[in-house]
Amino acid sequence: MNTKIIGSGSYLPDTIINNTHFENRVFLDETGEPIKYPESIIGKFKDITGISERRYAAENQVASDLAFIAAERAVANAGVDQETLDYIIVAHNYGDVRYGKTQSDTVPSLAARVKKKLGIKNPGCIAYDLLFGCPGWNEGMIQANAFIKSGMAKRCMIIGTETLSRVVDPYDRDSMIYADGAGAVIVEGTASEAGLLSYQSASYTFDESDYLYFGNSFNSQHEPNTCYIKMKGRKIYEFALNKVPLAMQACMEKANLDITAIKKVLIHQANEKMDEAIISRFYGLYHMQPPKDIMPMSIHKFGNSSVATIPTLYDLIRQGKMNGHSFQKNDIILFASVGAGMNINAFTYKL
Repeated sequence: MNTKIIGSGSYLPDTIINNTHFENRVFLDETGEPIKYPESIIGKFKDITGISERRYAAENQVASDLAFIAAERAVANAGVDQETLDYIIVAHNYGDVRYGKTQSDTVPSLAARVKKKLGIKNPGCIAYDLLFGCPGWNEGMIQANAFIKSGMAKRCMIIGTETLSRVVDPYDRDSMIYADGAGAVIVEGTASEAGLLSYQSASYTFDESDYLYFGNSFNSQHEPNTCYIKMKGRKIYEFALNKVPLAMQACMEKANLDITAIKKVLIHQANEKMDEAIISRFYGLYHMQPPKDIMPMSIHKFGNSSVATIPTLYDLIRQGKMNGHSFQKNDIILFASVGAGMNINAFTYKL
């Protein structure tokens, strides 16, 4: 029994925020001092991250709203009765944060809210949230696979949703990275050879757990009782390059796949330079250069929406909305992610 994706959907908010939005922003360093040569920040930012624009949720939307839209589209795409879902797993990090507010709302769970919005009455449809940093959606896929293989479920929905624009420090230049969005898939058990083939997952918490954290603004006078998403960029970069390629390799070995079998690598859209370095090091383990167009990138237009980046990217390609990229039957896809925890994971999938 394999776990196969039978439908997908995504939602990218209408509000487009270009890099010019930040041109007059005063950015501070960790000591609270203004960053030197502020006029060069935007240019360097794009060169490193690849981001030209990102999407922000509308003022009347929260993360569960974005998740519901993606979920509704996934149900329609799969052509199934939503009452037949055994699990709804929603990966996120900060819950519902309303516009202009800083408090996270996670009771009831976002999954429960999505289930209600979908109008599902079946109490046997179990709805729960998953907090696993940016690799949360991948981990949801791995958990759904376990449910299906164990006989606990026949059909599951896995959603990644986030409104990171609501939890950023306006004085931190890293605030330009983050974005909002949601992606969802529906999976079910299948007797065919297609589906999830192997996975690898790990949590590095002894020395690495605070690489991504919730901390105060770099401006000590700016809402001192409020915390924002913070990261130790250099440490994350080094961690990702050392750990993620090895997890990807282990995943390939578990599936007994040759590296040349991979048609696409869908990696968390965190930072273009970092993702390129991960791919380069991964293929370097096989003494190869990465094939052209092996790694689709959506970060340029949509930014880093954490758990939403991979399912959104998958749906865009599946729906034929990523120029130069497509899926074909029997293609082998490698999914990989890294994020807060520090957590990493990967799984191989046959279309």
